[in-house]
Amino acid sequence: MPTLDSNIEYLKGVGPQRAEVLKKELGIFTCRDLLFHFPFRYIDRTKFHKIRDVHTEGEQVQFRGILRRLETLGEGRAKRLVGSLRDDSGMMELVWFQSINWLEKSLVVGKEYIVFGRVNEFNGRFNITHPEMEEASPDNTQKARSFDPVYPSTDKLTQKGLDARGLRKLMRVLLDGLSEQDLPETMPDYLTAQFKLASRWDALSKIHFPETQSDLDAATRRLKFEELFFLQLRLLQIRT
Repeated sequence: MPTLDSNIEYLKGVGPQRAEVLKKELGIFTCRDLLFHFPFRYIDRTKFHKIRDVHTEGEQVQFRGILRRLETLGEGRAKRLVGSLRDDSGMMELVWFQSINWLEKSLVVGKEYIVFGRVNEFNGRFNITHPEMEEASPDNTQKARSFDPVYPSTDKLTQKGLDARGLRKLMRVLLDGLSEQDLPETMPDYLTAQFKLASRWDALSKIHFPETQSDLDAATRRLKFEELFFLQLRLLQIRT
C-alpha cells in the first residue's frame, strides 16, 4: 500500500493513464489529495423503488432490473444512447448523451443492474438521464447501505471508468489500506474532549462512507472545526 504522499498512480486501480486524467481534471496528484477530495452529496441506497410507483418528475430513485435494450440514436449533438430497464412492474427508459462509446462497451443487455438517477418527463413519458449503473450482485442487492458518496467527475474521467462509482471504488481501496496511525490527531486533546469532536481518523473515514446521518454530521462538524481552528491559528501567527 502506498503512503498518503505517494503518487496517485501507485494506488491499486489507478496506474499511469488514470493518474494523468485525475491530475488534469481534478488536481489529484497524491493519495492524500484523493483522501481530501470530499463528496459533494450523498445518495440513499437503502430503498429500491418499483418503476410503476414513479409519478413525479425530479425525484431521485433507485431501481433493480434487467437491461432489455441498448441502442444509439440520432447524429451530431442529438446523438444519444437509449436503454430500457425492466423490473416486475414496468419499463423505464434510460438516456445518455455523453461517454456513449464507453457505455456501449460496458453495459450488457440481459444483465441485471442497480440504477440510480433523477426522473425526467419528456412527451408524457418518464426517463432517467445519465443514470448511475452498477451490475447487480448478491452483495450489493442484499447489503444494507445508508449513504453512498458522490464525487465531482467529468466526461474524460468517465471515459476512464472514473465516474461517481469508479471514484467510490478508489476511495474504498485507499481507506481500506489506511489505519488510524496513518492519520494522527492534529487537534489538542483538551479541545476534542471539550467539544466532543470525532477523531481525525473517524472524521476522514466517515466523511466518505458514513453509515448513518449522525456519522456524517459528526465527521462534518469535526472537519469544519479543524479548518476554522487552524485558520485562526495562522491569523494569530501573522499578527504576531
